[in-house]
Amino acid sequence: MEKNNLKIKASNFVMQHAGKLRDHYRIGKMLGSGAFGEVRVCVHRESGAQRAVKVLRKSHMDEDEKRMFFNEINILKDLDHPNILKMYEFFEDEKRYYIVTDICKGGELFDEILARGKFTEKDASCLMK
Repeated sequence: MEKNNLKIKASNFVMQHAGKLRDHYRIGKMLGSGAFGEVRVCVHRESGAQRAVKVLRKSHMDEDEKRMFFNEINILKDLDHPNILKMYEFFEDEKRYYIVTDICKGGELFDEILARGKFTEKDASCLMK
């Protein structure tokens, strides 16, 4: 979007906070976990909005993985589309990185494919809708 020759990008609204995540969010139950960390439900203290926070342990990441992580952040910051996960904020402390995003419920697509045994294009379109 341009107005008076000023470009407004989604990345202008995604903030990195020097403060603590828990100062801004109440952390809830775990939604999933992986090799580097976990994803938890969180609630924004000021607005009450329910979101997800991806928590990544720095000690479990080598330099290539950290570079890929920051690449993910930069990509998410620039995306603004109703069908793509929205990133709200980014936090960092001595031991962890935190990415606050939309919360997506419904589980892993891969798990659904395994449970069904076969997965047609029609199945995928119904699930995505």
